[in-house]
Amino acid sequence: MNSFLRTCVRLLFAIVVFRSFSGASPVNSTKTIDDDDEQENNVSDRLTGCFPGIGFQMPQSPPSSLDGWWCNLNSEYAFVGFSYEVEQCQSFSTLKRDFTDIKQRFRGRYVRIYGACDRKGFYDDVINAAWQTGIGIHALIWFGFNGGSAWKTRRDALVGTLYSNRLAKFVVRVVQFGSEPLFDGVLSPNDLAEQVRELKARIGSLRIQVTVSDMAYSYQKSGEARSVMSAIDIIDVHMLPFFANDASTARNAWPIVQRDLNWFIQNGEGKKIYFSQNGWPSVTYPGVEPNSKNAVANVQNERDYYNLLDAHCSYLKSVPGGGVGWFAHIYSDNQEPGYGIYDTRGNLKFPFSPRVTC
Repeated sequence: MNSFLRTCVRLLFAIVVFRSFSGASPVNSTKTIDDDDEQENNVSDRLTGCFPGIGFQMPQSPPSSLDGWWCNLNSEYAFVGFSYEVEQCQSFSTLKRDFTDIKQRFRGRYVRIYGACDRKGFYDDVINAAWQTGIGIHALIWFGFNGGSAWKTRRDALVGTLYSNRLAKFVVRVVQFGSEPLFDGVLSPNDLAEQVRELKARIGSLRIQVTVSDMAYSYQKSGEARSVMSAIDIIDVHMLPFFANDASTARNAWPIVQRDLNWFIQNGEGKKIYFSQNGWPSVTYPGVEPNSKNAVANVQNERDYYNLLDAHCSYLKSVPGGGVGWFAHIYSDNQEPGYGIYDTRGNLKFPFSPRVTC
């Protein structure tokens, strides 16, 4: 079963419970978005003099120090990039082509890795492609859905690559310690928090941050989850309002978005927030089905959801911790059906040129 389908099956259950509490390669080069006279085409200097800022010119070789390298987190609000599933174990050439597309066509600054590829050297390919294209990486230690201890092997392999690849610390900003590990209960919250702290200690000298990517409900279902919130460096939020039992159309989804966002603002200890797994489906199928009979899944609503986030750019910028940066989930329908910006033939499903500043 497709990993996103399985994730959504779990999301359907999660949101019901929560409410009771309260790729084909791109081939077209169509330039994107609804024409918006207020769209800012000139990016401030702080996005051109630091990595992975828009317009930043990559050096031929990495500098001797990370000092002054990374952009300030306050500049990372609005659209920051794409989730990108790697279960296909894409080749280096494919990674480089797609990362270039994300950077040049959409002004993306990051790729958020989703899923897992256990091919030896795969993360070296990711890191090298990121360096050559000038894009940052949110890496992932994938637990999967079947239990077991494969995550330990993935963790150790990733840590080894982060130290052995001289480019790694210059392109990997964050490591996600699991995608919905709290919801899945792969570890107890306290054990997960301890694992996060241990990973932070292991890669601390690389100045790479560590987080857990999960839903508001996942934190809320156990009081012990506050230990995870305290352990992580930044907050990665799964924001999929289509599955809320009061969902209708994407244009009307802001109260649903704000409901979960407010919980993280109130309980997030002032930490930086990203919408890491974030979008609205263009189709439904078994496992990707709404809890609300009024929820509408089609291409127009997928497009409207991202326009909704654009319309609230100023608010997202104002959120404590440095504003909210959001990823589009996901790059291509060939990676996850219905959520891609590209369809399975490599065509843009709709004009897409989200705001990167406001």
